[in-house]
Amino acid sequence: MSVTPQKEWWSAADLAASGLPDIPTTKRGLTKMIDRQNWVAQPGLVRRRSGRGGGFEYHWSLLPQRAQQHLLLVATSDQTEKAEAEQMSAAEAWTYYDKLADKAKAKATSRLKAIQLVEALERGGLTKDQAVRNASKQLHCGVRSIWNWFDMIAGIAPSDRLPYLADRHKLAKRQSRAAEIDPTFGEMIKADYLRLGEPDFTACYDRIVRHCEANGIPVASKSATRRWLDRTVSKVTQVLARKGVDAAKAMFPPQERDKTAMHALEAVNADFHTFDVFVRFPGANGEPDTIQRPHMVAIQDIYSARVLAWRIDTTSNGHAVQLAFGDLFREYGIPYHVLLDNGREFANKALTGGAPTRFRFKVKEDDIPGLLTALDVVLHWATPYHGQAKPIERAFRDMCGRIAKHPAFHGAYTGNSPTAKPEDYGSRAVPLEEFLAVLADEIQAHNTRTGRRSEVAMGRSFADVFDESYATAPIRKATKEQERLWLMGVEGLTVNRRTGTVKFQGNTFWAPFLHEHLGKKIAARFDYNDFFDGLHIYALNGEYLGHAECREKVGFFDADEARIHARARKDWLNAEKAALKAHKTLTNAELAKGLSTSLPPEPAAKLEAKVVKMVPNTAKKFRTVAAEQSTPEIDKKRDEIVADLASHRATKPKSRRIEEVDNRELYRRALELERKLEAGDDITSEQKRWLHSYQDTSDYRSMQLMVKNFGEAYLAK
Repeated sequence: MSVTPQKEWWSAADLAASGLPDIPTTKRGLTKMIDRQNWVAQPGLVRRRSGRGGGFEYHWSLLPQRAQQHLLLVATSDQTEKAEAEQMSAAEAWTYYDKLADKAKAKATSRLKAIQLVEALERGGLTKDQAVRNASKQLHCGVRSIWNWFDMIAGIAPSDRLPYLADRHKLAKRQSRAAEIDPTFGEMIKADYLRLGEPDFTACYDRIVRHCEANGIPVASKSATRRWLDRTVSKVTQVLARKGVDAAKAMFPPQERDKTAMHALEAVNADFHTFDVFVRFPGANGEPDTIQRPHMVAIQDIYSARVLAWRIDTTSNGHAVQLAFGDLFREYGIPYHVLLDNGREFANKALTGGAPTRFRFKVKEDDIPGLLTALDVVLHWATPYHGQAKPIERAFRDMCGRIAKHPAFHGAYTGNSPTAKPEDYGSRAVPLEEFLAVLADEIQAHNTRTGRRSEVAMGRSFADVFDESYATAPIRKATKEQERLWLMGVEGLTVNRRTGTVKFQGNTFWAPFLHEHLGKKIAARFDYNDFFDGLHIYALNGEYLGHAECREKVGFFDADEARIHARARKDWLNAEKAALKAHKTLTNAELAKGLSTSLPPEPAAKLEAKVVKMVPNTAKKFRTVAAEQSTPEIDKKRDEIVADLASHRATKPKSRRIEEVDNRELYRRALELERKLEAGDDITSEQKRWLHSYQDTSDYRSMQLMVKNFGEAYLAK
């Protein structure tokens, strides 16, 4: 369908007031143009004007070309906008209007003012045509435009006119003028640019262009390629490909938690923080002092953000966590919810055993209920490596600047990274007592500092918010019986099925009531600072059974000493493994490959096994006893064994206890213990430790080789 202007016939006055391109704006200038172009002589394009005043009306096709194009453009736009307006409901029109820029909204508002002015003039007594012409002069807009605006709001309620008067050009589908990118070229650009290491785009582009030009692949300009890449690959995808998952996660808005509906001690969160300060810790049991960075476990109330309890230790461990929670329960009460990190110091069985969502250590159905589980505290685990999941991280960030850089710690500050060490690094270590005093003061200042801007503080301090809510909140307090849960450690043990004794840390515990639980698993709770005080025995369902006294005091007497011993043994074993790795320069596969080419040819007939009677540790006696059965092969093997034994004794001395006892007697004892373990019988923890230490000696290996070659009859010699 051809498009024609809504107004085809124009009078000289209308043309002068229309503002069309190349049309004079005065009647005199317009008359000169009409006479010059002789419009009156064009048949069918000029007619007499009806109505008062007479004159002529001219067809729109007589107008200059630019004026005709403008009329056609307005007609097309008006028809499109009118059709779209007819299809849009009021709600859709307002939705579209909200998405427009301020300039487009202002244009719609000016059109509405013109409509309102025309209607006001009509109410004053003018005809609509006179009102339109008058408004056109006052607002300096075309008469035809005002009529078009009335068409746009035909049948629309006055309250909904504004969105219908807005331009509709943004609804039209525009043809993209983006440059076409060859698929092969584009895929190579993405493969080179979207990778870790964040290569420069220009370098990637130059490399791909050289390759494509050499292989006849079409390429685009660098700017066009960059625009194509940004258009086809989102910003988040680019960050994920070039910077990794953590950088992409940081682009996701953090969760906003509403704490206004909570109350004090309803939920707490806890975590460890390592201070960047060298502290001198006094040695235990006469050992020298140690200098290291202190580890603090802190428990914070989520509602008020107040730090309620904290403990300092040399490492991050469950013992310190349990004592900190004990301080919290004793001073304030038992929370309903606890948000914890999923580290070993929190997810251990002593603290959270029995929790169904604990993903550390092996979860068993008969796990001993941990401290928090036994107190009916709901556990929540924070997302690993995600500081935003734990509100206490904000408090730690504050403490980094206010505590670690305190003037009292001048010279002991370590810096927050290996590349940010201060000039006086390592020049001083703060005594533990001094560090604890400053830490207590700064935590108190952290809690009482006013001007907090959280949604519940509103200018108050964390302590004020907590105290106000704590006074009216339902608080759970612990009983005297429950205090044993956090004042003592917990261990799952099994009662000996014959004697009714319980073995723990090398000590033997017993009470008459244990005979009723032979072979059953129990929960033993103990004082961290003194194992010899005895064990409080609980059933797995939490029922208290009684107290078992210590009968044999041969093991460690407190948890710290046991933990220090375990750590020292682990460090020693790691050092031995490192030494072994340094000595063993060939892998097993390399050794096997090298040896496979040097194996001697297989003999035609295999040698028969022969029993050789020998006296250990003396090569001369060995040769005397076995002389009658000696062969060159046996002599060679015997000499190798004797030389190996001599080298082991020269490089690795035996313990004093093993030297005092005959080797065969020790091996007979180890063999007896090994057979008991295979039969499922119980042996003491002391026997287990001795057996494991003896199995690591060269004497055990040599005796094992002798028994393998000459049989157990050798042990009776």
